[in-house]
Amino acid sequence: MADGDHYLAVFTSDKTGPRWRAWYAMSEAERRATDEKGLAALAAWDEAHRDVIVYEGGPLGPTKRTTAEGVADVVNHLTVFVVVRAPSHEAAAKLFEGHPHFTIFPCDGVEVMPLLGPKPQP
Repeated sequence: MADGDHYLAVFTSDKTGPRWRAWYAMSEAERRATDEKGLAALAAWDEAHRDVIVYEGGPLGPTKRTTAEGVADVVNHLTVFVVVRAPSHEAAAKLFEGHPHFTIFPCDGVEVMPLLGPKPQP
């Protein structure tokens, strides 16, 4: 693959939206069962794509925004990230079709963008 083949994938989720309302409406047993199913599906996705995962990334926590006015707590839709390698932007995006984060868990999508600066080292 060419040098420009690294992509940042950021999963998004509106924690006030309908997917999360449905998640919170589940019973504890339903949520546990969905977690088990989802974690197994995530492990299978990771295994199936391990040759293109450059950096496993992980969940993102609370956000602070620093501006000329100072530092403030903010809420955004960024929830999880991973860095992958692919021959094109389109191919990188297609890697995530049917991903467990939005087919089982309540994320609503994934945004995929090329890394334009220095590439992560394996």
